[in-house]
Amino acid sequence: MSEFLPSQFLSHCSTDALSKAAQLLKEGGLVAFPTETVYGLGADAANLEAVQRIYAVKARPSDHPLIVHIASLDGLGVWARDIPDYAIVLARNFWPGPMTLVLLRSAIAEDYITGDQDTVGLRVPAHVIALGLLNEFAKLGGFGIAAPSANRFGQISPTTAEAVREEIGEYLSSQDLILDGGSSLIGVESTIIDCTGANPRILRPGAITEEMILESTGVALSSSGNEIRVSGALESHYSPRARVVLNAIPQSGEGYIAHVNFVTPTGVIRLASPSSIEEFARDLYSAMRFGDALGLTTIVIVAPEGEGLAIAIRDRISRSAKNIS
Repeated sequence: MSEFLPSQFLSHCSTDALSKAAQLLKEGGLVAFPTETVYGLGADAANLEAVQRIYAVKARPSDHPLIVHIASLDGLGVWARDIPDYAIVLARNFWPGPMTLVLLRSAIAEDYITGDQDTVGLRVPAHVIALGLLNEFAKLGGFGIAAPSANRFGQISPTTAEAVREEIGEYLSSQDLILDGGSSLIGVESTIIDCTGANPRILRPGAITEEMILESTGVALSSSGNEIRVSGALESHYSPRARVVLNAIPQSGEGYIAHVNFVTPTGVIRLASPSSIEEFARDLYSAMRFGDALGLTTIVIVAPEGEGLAIAIRDRISRSAKNIS
């Protein structure tokens, strides 16, 4: 633990820590917590002032909706209405897991959660600490935890507690908590699926793929529908401070992220050498953070080919490369 980090910021996740974190959420505090995808910054989804603090800490636009994390499929009926059968099938097959369902909202899902839209995003995370926190929160009468990624808006999502501290620690109060659950297993954000139409539609790719959705539901996916704003869908997002360049030959002094089979040119700083698609996803954000920590001005990334999770990786890399700040 950093000597500059107040002791109440970082908590390893004992049962007592989860109970304390749930109580803090109920009292309007913020808790950053691990999920299998990335770390989230959580607040009581039914508490306007607490949710407004999320927006302030992240410097997030107020019309950018939040995902509500719930403890189980039972929470669907609390937050959503007119739920199609295929959405129930998806929830049964892939929750807990890296999938967010966008549904027509119920009365409890107010504008400050939905970005003034008539839809709400819901997810049951597959992480023992996240589920433990959600269940402790439910015992206190909580209905769900609003939790975008625990980073400043548009920047790299954190996959460790230390990355959360580096990103937003200075913006948290002394009463807020960061729960340390180690490194996120998947490393990129959840698949977001629009479930407001007759057919499901992927709004953000992730570890739950088009093939998995089709096999699960037997319902063909749609490629069009009403415009819905969701997390991480802006043209520029997931961006380090360094300039990201795609599929180029790196020059001396530049950072390099590519499959292990790609040779590192002389003078180039290798940031990650993943040997599989899963490892690429898991290492991507931490490698970009490492490049920033080294003060690099350019990071070259060779995007992986293929379907499935590789589509999500290419999506994140493409958006990170459009940072022109």
